[in-house]
Amino acid sequence: MSYKVVGKSVPRYDLPEKLTGEARYAGDIRLPGMLHAKVLRSPHPHARILSIDTSDVEALPDVHAVLTPFNAPAGRVAPDLPVLDTTVRFVGDEVAAVAADTEDAAQEALASIEVEYEVLPFVTEPREALKSYAPAVHPEGNLIGGGPMVLRRGDVEEGFAEADLIVEESFTTPAHAGAALEPRVAVAAWDGDKLTVWKSSRGVHADKLSLASALQVSPDDVRVVGPTMGAGYGNKDETRLAAIAAALARSAGRPVKLELTREEEFVAGRKRHATETTVRVGVKNDGSITAIHTTTLMDTGAYLSSGPGVVRRAGQGGLYLYRCANVQYDGYLVYTNQPSAGSYRALGAPQGHFALESTMEKVAEALGMDSLEFRMKNHVGPEGQPGERITPADEIIDTQPVEGGVPFSSNGLRQCLELGAKAIRWQDKRRRNANQSGTRRRGVGMGMFIYRGGPGSPTNAWTTLNEDGTVRVTAGTMDVGEGNSTAIPQMVAEELGLAYEDVKVLFGDSEVTPEAPITSGSTATFSTGQAAIDAARELKSKILAAASEGLGVPADGLDIINGLVQTEDGSASMTLAEVAARTGPIRTESSITPGSTDYIVNSFGAHFAEVEVDTITGNVDVIHYVAAHDSGNIINPQLAINQVEGGVSQMLGFALTEQMLTDPASGATLNGSFLEHKGATIHEFPNIEVIFADIYDPVGPFGMKALGEPPNIAVAPAIINAIYDAIGVRIHDLPATPDKILDALARKEQEDPEDKI
Repeated sequence: MSYKVVGKSVPRYDLPEKLTGEARYAGDIRLPGMLHAKVLRSPHPHARILSIDTSDVEALPDVHAVLTPFNAPAGRVAPDLPVLDTTVRFVGDEVAAVAADTEDAAQEALASIEVEYEVLPFVTEPREALKSYAPAVHPEGNLIGGGPMVLRRGDVEEGFAEADLIVEESFTTPAHAGAALEPRVAVAAWDGDKLTVWKSSRGVHADKLSLASALQVSPDDVRVVGPTMGAGYGNKDETRLAAIAAALARSAGRPVKLELTREEEFVAGRKRHATETTVRVGVKNDGSITAIHTTTLMDTGAYLSSGPGVVRRAGQGGLYLYRCANVQYDGYLVYTNQPSAGSYRALGAPQGHFALESTMEKVAEALGMDSLEFRMKNHVGPEGQPGERITPADEIIDTQPVEGGVPFSSNGLRQCLELGAKAIRWQDKRRRNANQSGTRRRGVGMGMFIYRGGPGSPTNAWTTLNEDGTVRVTAGTMDVGEGNSTAIPQMVAEELGLAYEDVKVLFGDSEVTPEAPITSGSTATFSTGQAAIDAARELKSKILAAASEGLGVPADGLDIINGLVQTEDGSASMTLAEVAARTGPIRTESSITPGSTDYIVNSFGAHFAEVEVDTITGNVDVIHYVAAHDSGNIINPQLAINQVEGGVSQMLGFALTEQMLTDPASGATLNGSFLEHKGATIHEFPNIEVIFADIYDPVGPFGMKALGEPPNIAVAPAIINAIYDAIGVRIHDLPATPDKILDALARKEQEDPEDKI
């Protein structure tokens, strides 16, 4: 299908301002009389605050407000997160806050606050937290929900009974910091009873409700503005930050800015959940899978945040990536006295897929099958899973299904496997690797994935024909870096017959935009995009009707071509500015619940990595990387390539170097800085080859599906499986640091001295 704007690599909508420095981030907000806030943080992993003496700090001339649990608003930011609490639950938890004339003055004032603590027992390991004698992080207990999340299709015990071979493997993944260049910032200002907050946000309407709840005010009195964001990664709105700034601003009667330091961002921000996952797979001798049972123990840290959604998504690969009638997932979400985890790009999918795809590699090896051949035989197909549909026929199908009997709207997974294998030269390199010698060994590995495809919560959009003939799209969504402020105007321009440059956007202001869900789950472009297209379709109808009156031509004989309303033969025409001059601005609205009652909408992909392992130092270099994706029709090819390259680069650290470390004796974070949190740099980035399957999804707007989060999912298994191909040792505990590789090689030599590398 041919389009004029969709499918073209038009420049990012926000690129000029970012390149020139004109883009305003939350940290750039400056208001008259603005104060600066700092937070006093707990030195204990678990303690009860008995008293706080703030008399000395209140006497300081440059301090204008002090907030403690004893004078904070009584509402909650989230169900388990009050504005401030008399119990602190990790080293770095918020105890009190001050607002002063300068940042230095606020920081110095913290030293004048005297806190009396009752130190409590603490637990930093989730498995220990589940024991009966473990200290309770929250009164309701450490196992959230009181039991595991259990999801099943068929009967796994029957499936294992039918198997000729059963393979069981266990894996761990560490806590992993997003480490965005922009730290969290909130600026709060009151005008009487009206509050305005500028903050890093992925959902201004959701933030408005959260702040209203925390501060115990009407949502109608709260406005949230989301400025340009310096990388979202999903979790910049899951903390107390904005509520503390707003409470201080109300007390001081002046605007207050609260910006985290880099160390605070690491410790008190939100990180990827650490996990322990066991995968058990039953197979027949011919390679067909009879049962898959996965179990994940997930550490959510001190607060719930988005934990239930994360632990759910960690199980989707095991439930749905491979064709199998008998599957089960048990997810345990556990409180500990660790810094809180939260949403992080692709949520639990990277953790779950790492365990699943590493196990499937061992299954293939045990069967004597090539791992690509094994996946070709067993990957879920367009028809979906065996079994019966459970969702009523008139209800939208969940994008994270468990049930069988429902086909996919599109499924390009097989094409991804074929294209990726060809690009990496899979068979040639696997044969080559079997005959290596020397201390530097090469290997190739792969991992495939499934991810929700885009449909999300109900959303709204407005389109407006302006007096100058341009069109504005207004939506409550946020562009958190994925580029929906570019892709959505492209789709609207295509629908209206305009140039991309003639469509403007207004996003991220709760006062002047319609209700919208948060930008999460790779749903924003799909859902808000469809709402915007529907509104644009209605706008086009109204424009043609208005032009019909002006030109004296039936509306069905008119079209908008290159921004001009004209007849088919071009004999009569009218500019959009001339239409607007006759009618005034025209606005249309659309409200939709995206999704399908007939199909599952999912994205798919297969990643392939070639690595070189130095068996003397344990270092791993990723030489070549191929990422093949089915995200439907690609709206903006360059943006899409950037998304994949960025996701792969981001997860190199997750696979090889990055982890948040906590001292088990004190509960303190040990590496809260860029110096000690070993993220990959440009020197470690490989050549990344991005391939998109030729797929058009009939449900998605202009045939597209999700792409924002999927690039993160298969990186770790592709690299770890490549390391195994190179040196014959499997890393079960991420990251695959040089010491772990050398230890694994040493164990291998002890077990088989003849198999020395």
